[in-house]
Amino acid sequence: MGKMALTPEVLVLIAGRFKALAETARLQILNCLREGELTVGELVEETGLSQANVSRHLQILFTLHFVVRRKEGLYVYYNLADPTVFKLCDIMCSRLEVEAKARRKMLAS
Repeated sequence: MGKMALTPEVLVLIAGRFKALAETARLQILNCLREGELTVGELVEETGLSQANVSRHLQILFTLHFVVRRKEGLYVYYNLADPTVFKLCDIMCSRLEVEAKARRKMLAS
């Protein structure tokens, strides 16, 4: 897969995805879905967020294709659309580790 040209239109799309991931509650929801599909009620229990809040964040994540959903009877189950979203988190965690080591080194001096 080649690199996509970073046209102004593509940059807007990328920024929108990063904006969605900049919300702690949405990252918390995605992290809960790492283990498998959950209903809104189960996500409310897992996250401690209100049902309205979870539903609002799930709608954003669904619209931006971070999650998929399926209906079974009265329940809607949510799951990750693509678990590779956590590669971004891994990159950021690595960067945070580097920064923390640099701070510890500076404070030890």
